[in-house]
Amino acid sequence: MQNVKRLWGVIIALAVVILVLASLLVSRGGSPALTSPTPTPDQHQAEDKGAQIVAKIGDREITMDDLEAALKRHYGAEQLGQMLDRGVVQLEAKEKGVSVDAAELARELKRMQQGYESEQQYYEAMLTQLGMSKEEIQEDASNKLLLEKLATLPIQITNAEIDDYIKTHADEFQQKTEYHILQIIVSTKDQANKVLAELAKGESFAILARDRSLDDATNNNGGDLGWVVGDDPFVDAAVLETAKTLKVGQVSKPVPLAEGFAVVSLKEKRDQPNPDMAFIKENVRRELALQQAPPLKDYVNQLRAKWKVSILDAQLR
Repeated sequence: MQNVKRLWGVIIALAVVILVLASLLVSRGGSPALTSPTPTPDQHQAEDKGAQIVAKIGDREITMDDLEAALKRHYGAEQLGQMLDRGVVQLEAKEKGVSVDAAELARELKRMQQGYESEQQYYEAMLTQLGMSKEEIQEDASNKLLLEKLATLPIQITNAEIDDYIKTHADEFQQKTEYHILQIIVSTKDQANKVLAELAKGESFAILARDRSLDDATNNNGGDLGWVVGDDPFVDAAVLETAKTLKVGQVSKPVPLAEGFAVVSLKEKRDQPNPDMAFIKENVRRELALQQAPPLKDYVNQLRAKWKVSILDAQLR
């Protein structure tokens, strides 16, 4: 539940929506539709229309042509744009002799995986939440790195600039403490006290969270917020500050929130590993260069003009 985890989830989600929907637009599933030895009436009707029937609403039939037309109308321009953008980036990279090596990609993937317990957990989460395979994530990351390298190619960042940034932003690179927090959210202080009374009798925190908590995001998971850092903006500040005062295994008194009250328990606590200074410096160099580079969208538009991109279908412009 790290901030980084959520942010990457959002970024990748935007990309995968386009990719998944466009798979139907670009090709009809990649393989022929299954047919039985004796065609059914529906199959005959689909052949007459020149399209496979994919769904029915009462007597109304929706064909693959209908679906592809809708996808093209609503998502075709975005998908074509992404294909063109990647195409001009590849052409420019070939001309300039720029590439992304395995070490660079590994560093980027490591940065993306911050906030996850392990590399495996990260890829499993992306597959479950976004339907993206490990290979698709790596390809997306590689394309993004290639674009950034091209956009920042003429920009030189000195070691002195990097050291100065780290010195003036020291709080960003300090070792941080992570908290594994459980919570139960209820409407009133009286309800919170009743939860505490049940806990005192030996009732399970997870069961009470499931039965009493109003937080739909965590109640079915035993009230588990997972591991969060002390400044996570996605966790209520009152819950975070309360957790910091607790010992492992301890449960708080009712904590007033903007709406309702929380009962907070600190399950675990740990310090993050000391930051890898070489990793930090490389990320700072990259960020400083991107700050001086033109916006990536503008840069890609320049590449489109250079490589004479034209979109012939008016509906896809």
